[in-house]
Amino acid sequence: MADERPAPNGVDPTKPNAARIYNYLLGGKDNYEADRLVAQRMLSIAPDNRTVAWFSREFLTGSAKLAAEAGIRQFVDIGSGIPTSPSVYEAITAVDPDVRLACIDYDPVVFAHTNAMYNGVPGVTTMLGDFRDPDDLIERLPTEAGIDLSEPIAILLVGVLHFVLEDERPAEVMARFHDVMAPGSYVAFTHGATESDETWVTQTVTDTVGSTAQFVFRSRADVATIFKGFDMIEPGVAPIQHWLGDDLPETRMVVIGGICRKP
Repeated sequence: MADERPAPNGVDPTKPNAARIYNYLLGGKDNYEADRLVAQRMLSIAPDNRTVAWFSREFLTGSAKLAAEAGIRQFVDIGSGIPTSPSVYEAITAVDPDVRLACIDYDPVVFAHTNAMYNGVPGVTTMLGDFRDPDDLIERLPTEAGIDLSEPIAILLVGVLHFVLEDERPAEVMARFHDVMAPGSYVAFTHGATESDETWVTQTVTDTVGSTAQFVFRSRADVATIFKGFDMIEPGVAPIQHWLGDDLPETRMVVIGGICRKP
C-alpha cells in the first residue's frame, strides 16, 4: 500500500507479528501486508474475531477509565501491544492529564512501535519486560517509569494471561505483584475461556503449540484463583460483553474478564 507507514528501526515488515495482527483487527494502521494476510485467514475461519478484538479493547479502556475515576493516577499496562485509538493513554488522560503510564511488552517489535509513538509524551514510559518476571518489573518500575509502589496503582492484564502456561505459575506471579501493591490498587484482566466453541479451542491450541504465543484456555473458576487476595468487582469473572452493555452478541471465542481491587 502506497500510504503504509515506514517500519520503525529494527522491525521487519515482511514477517507477521501477533500485535500487528491485532492492530489490524481493530482497524489500526500499524500493520503490514504480511500481518493482514494472516488476519484475513483468521477471519475466514471465525469472522467474529474482529468483534472479540473490539470487545477486548473496549474492556481495556473502560477498566482504565474506571480506575482513573476511582482516583488512580499510576497505570502499568502489561502486554500493552501497539497503541490503537481509543487507547489507554487517551482514556486516563481524559480523566486527569497528570497521570503516569508504563507500557510494557516482551515483544521487541511492539516496543519499537510503541516507543516511536510515545517518544517525548510526558508521563509515558515504554519498557521491554515480561509479566512472568515480576521481580524485574517491580525493581524497574520506580526507577524507569516513576511508579511509586507505596501509592495505589492499576495493573492492566488484557490479552496476557492466556499466554502464561501452568508451569509458568500465573497465580504465584500475581501473588508477587499483590505483595508490593498498595491497598486500593486495581487489576483488570481478560482470559480466553474453556467455554469457547470446542472446535475453535482445539484449533487455537494446535496452531500455537511450541510458538512464542502458545495459548491456554482456563475456566472462570481457575482464572479467579489467580487473583487470590483481591476483591472482585461485580459482575466478577464474566464474559467481557457483560462488562460492556446489554444485548451484545455472543462470540465463538469466549473471552472472560474481571476487575479486582486490593483491600
